[in-house]
Amino acid sequence: MLKWDTALFEFINNDLSNPYFNMVMPWLREPLFWLPVYVFIIGFLFFNFGRKAYWVVIFAILTASSSDMISSRAIKYTVKRLRPCNTEQVHVIRRVHCGSGYSFTSSHAANHFGLACFLVLTLGRTLPSSRWWLWTWATIIGFAQVYVGVHFPLDIVGGALLGIALGILWAGLYHRYYPDLKTPSTA
Repeated sequence: MLKWDTALFEFINNDLSNPYFNMVMPWLREPLFWLPVYVFIIGFLFFNFGRKAYWVVIFAILTASSSDMISSRAIKYTVKRLRPCNTEQVHVIRRVHCGSGYSFTSSHAANHFGLACFLVLTLGRTLPSSRWWLWTWATIIGFAQVYVGVHFPLDIVGGALLGIALGILWAGLYHRYYPDLKTPSTA
């Protein structure tokens, strides 16, 4: 499985290399690049759902912070897998600063897949068109992590699974204590 992981990494990092991706992918993995999206989501929630949005935002923060903490403080220091850009066994085109931390699981993937899952499960019935966008958003961020050379594909998959599990957990807790959001036009 690790050979497949390395081969897929080299395909994404090396073979898919092109000037457009070289320019765009480093930005797509930066949290500040997505700040307008975060602000839009929060603004949209408060504009359409009023006071009910507070709990959605609080639970979304709990989802992201728990996925980040488990990924970066527990799993990474237990598994201790080196980043591809810190190994000599893999041919890596470095496009960003490598970082000194460990690779498995990707905290970017865990956080964004966790948020996507939580929002799909809390807003999905109210805003079904948001599902596709949220999953695409998380996938693009995960892909960018591999493209720039800081994570292997299995790091992304592991982070995504962790994030989805925590998204399900926090959405379940949210729904246990708070009713479903009404459609924006009736809120």
